[in-house]
Amino acid sequence: MISFRQQVLPPVISVIVACGTLAPATAQQGADERVSVLVNGRLWTGDSAAPWADAIALRGGRILAVGAEDDVLAAVGPDVDRMDLNGAFVTPGFIDGHTHFNRAGALLLGANLLDVSDDVSFGRQLSEADARLPPGSWMLRGDWGAYDLESTWVPSKQVLDEVIGNRPALLNKWDRSQYLANSAALRAAGIDPAGHDGLVSGEELSRVQTAVPSPSFEERLAENRLALHDLARHGVTTIHDITGPQQMGQFLYLRDHDSLSVRVCTRPTLDKWEQLAAVGIQNNYGGEWVNICGLKGFVDGIMGNSTAMFREPYDHTPESRGRWRTMMSPPGNMEQLILAADAAGLTATIHAIGDLAVDTLLDMVEMATATNGPRDRRFRMVHAQVVEPDDFARFGELGVIAEVNPFHAIDDMRWMEDRIGERSVGAYAFRSLKDGGALLVFGSDWPGTNAAWYPTDPMQMIYAAVTRKTLDGFPEGGWYPAQRLTVQEALEAHTINGAYAAFEEDVKGKLAPGYMADLTVLSQDLFEIDPDAIKDVRVLRTMVNGKWIYIASTLRP
Repeated sequence: MISFRQQVLPPVISVIVACGTLAPATAQQGADERVSVLVNGRLWTGDSAAPWADAIALRGGRILAVGAEDDVLAAVGPDVDRMDLNGAFVTPGFIDGHTHFNRAGALLLGANLLDVSDDVSFGRQLSEADARLPPGSWMLRGDWGAYDLESTWVPSKQVLDEVIGNRPALLNKWDRSQYLANSAALRAAGIDPAGHDGLVSGEELSRVQTAVPSPSFEERLAENRLALHDLARHGVTTIHDITGPQQMGQFLYLRDHDSLSVRVCTRPTLDKWEQLAAVGIQNNYGGEWVNICGLKGFVDGIMGNSTAMFREPYDHTPESRGRWRTMMSPPGNMEQLILAADAAGLTATIHAIGDLAVDTLLDMVEMATATNGPRDRRFRMVHAQVVEPDDFARFGELGVIAEVNPFHAIDDMRWMEDRIGERSVGAYAFRSLKDGGALLVFGSDWPGTNAAWYPTDPMQMIYAAVTRKTLDGFPEGGWYPAQRLTVQEALEAHTINGAYAAFEEDVKGKLAPGYMADLTVLSQDLFEIDPDAIKDVRVLRTMVNGKWIYIASTLRP
């Protein structure tokens, strides 16, 4: 099955650029007005009018010309900086349509125990996390055991004390059924650690949680820098992020200090629509680095803990059909939120996973459209994970964008059929959604949930969509192979479609004159290799705003 640990980022490393070492944080600094031309490449432009090119000219963070090498050089003149791509495959910079940036940074910096279920791996991961964390900060969460659901292993306070010493720690099992505190954390909560096994619950757990300090600015900045590096090394140049107020402040700090190396489309929660509308905020409010591209709402839970809302009960828990989220209460609340935000000209992007949740949300979109009249909405259903047969065509009829998560499919297949049986035929049904008229946008949901790790790796998402196989090739032929996409369809869902969903299709998502100079250089041509090999393709370079923010190769043969 899936090898989880190969996804995890090692301790923070600098990005190697040309002859020196730079943090991946120079993309915003003074625009270079000298023309640069990249030649001898195989460029997939994302532009249906001219899909292929072998040269591209850039200046001041924008694309000047794209096409045949002789034509591009003739258009910009001889006084240029020229770089030979040595036949490398180039795409528009990847747009990740669904991230949780602050959670990803915390998981990359701290203890990631999702696949840990024994003392040896527990101690190793603790040691690595302890080396990354700033002095004085707590080690938190962990989510042990998510990838070994049959294990009865419980981590040891003794191991925790031995490995991290006086750094306080409060770790939890993936399903929140157990919490482990070390001696330093117990002392901080006024609990005598002598003779205590570290497992806390009830009043003791509350006391330890109360003792946990808010992360320092330096700790959050360290988390952000690790997350930025992870995006850069995977060729991601824009993220559509679920951004809370504190992380919004971090993004603005990074932007203002020339340290932000990814463009951020933020999505505050839907229940904030009135405050946003009152101060004149509309779609695309902000600048080229940080803007608002939608409002996030939630209809139901998730498949990981069987809370997604279904019409019929789960097969493994026949007493439950899932549950509605807070925005669905009281009855009619979500309809009013969508209707009001839509009337104010704001774009709703709503989480719906179970088949009943998907159908219910489509009804709400239909209601808002009929009530408020036609306009360019670009309403997004986030996940659209399990769809009933008669609902696929409704996506096209209502103009609903399906923000889907290909890696979820190859991770969730390990338990999906045990939970919903034959309904799995409508799960992650990318082909049926596209054939029904939905525009597909790929998102990673990085870093995942307490039950799973979802990497922000476009190669693994494209591989998942094209093959429907786990990373180790299971099952032969793919899981529900009729739902596979082509390489081109997958690339479009990761580039130009993401730009369209954010009302940015005129400046982003293509390699075309006037567009942002954001691009990714890959080690192999995705159109020429066996689809099974896509997961192993490497990012050689990542460019944002005309500047290389990540370089793994000099592009020499």
